[in-house]
Amino acid sequence: MRIRALAVGVAAVALVACSGGQAAEPSSSDSAGGGEITVISHDSFNIPDELKQQFEQETGLKVTYTPLQDTGAMVNQLVLSKDAPLGDVVFGIDNTFASRAEQQGIVDAYVSPALDERAKSLATEQMTPIDFGDVCVNADKVWFESNNLPIPQTLDDLASAQYKDLLVAPSPATSSPGLAFLFTTVGQKGDGWLDYMRDLKANGALFVSGWTEAYNVEFSAGEGQGKRPLVLSYATSPAWTIGDDGNSTTVNLPDTCFRQVEYAAVLHGAKNPEGARKFVDFLLSDAVQASIPENMYMYPVIEATELPEEWVKFAPLSEAPTHVDAATIDEHREQWIQEWAEAIG
Repeated sequence: MRIRALAVGVAAVALVACSGGQAAEPSSSDSAGGGEITVISHDSFNIPDELKQQFEQETGLKVTYTPLQDTGAMVNQLVLSKDAPLGDVVFGIDNTFASRAEQQGIVDAYVSPALDERAKSLATEQMTPIDFGDVCVNADKVWFESNNLPIPQTLDDLASAQYKDLLVAPSPATSSPGLAFLFTTVGQKGDGWLDYMRDLKANGALFVSGWTEAYNVEFSAGEGQGKRPLVLSYATSPAWTIGDDGNSTTVNLPDTCFRQVEYAAVLHGAKNPEGARKFVDFLLSDAVQASIPENMYMYPVIEATELPEEWVKFAPLSEAPTHVDAATIDEHREQWIQEWAEAIG
């Protein structure tokens, strides 16, 4: 079996179909500009070195990359340092933190003119979408077949007795996909979301610090071949667990999915805002968009981008991901995390 490790730091997730702002004037792309920019990102930002070098050669810009751990921690640090910004451009603010970033004034409006129609529908008033994906529960097909147990399909299934002690998920207090799962329960259970979480806990669900521990240690189809055949991961994860017969050994559960959109933005107070805009445009180039599935395990935002064959076969997006309004998330995020931590964590 071929299992490729996932290293996704996505921070968590609802489909933001914001009205979008007016696109800013496109930045100049001539190579005479020169100068320097610093790119701030979460720690899973990854594009090929040859594309980074190409950008520097074509623009004359020298780029420094500064990763700042998970999305939530990154946004918090950018808010705390907004009077002395840490860089010029940021990648990885997602739709669960977008409203906070904009309300706190840490970004300046720039919606790239390079967006297609689908991408425009995902833009916020100030930020440019770069990629998107679904956070979903994944199941180990081999385990379920071996144990003659049907694969669960819904949130309610996960809390039923026949799936006791089978689920592992990252904590919403320390993990962006864990936070996405919390939003899934809010979107589907409304005011009863915390009672549902209590039911999961009573049914033996294990909550761990982060995605890596959940997938690569506790999950039965992960690198550590753990004991739990249900794990909170991504819709794309089954594309990386291909068996010798050419089929995936895992499957995502579409009814448990929550959509994440990741943005790039010009930081307010950037020393080189023109260079920052050029970098945002660069992330929408054909070459970078084509590299996203293999390097960041997300869907490229530009619709015409060709996807890997394994994604087409094994990594379908949910047709109806759970949605929670971005403003509602911003209003209640910290309250929900605290309530979860007190009751479950």
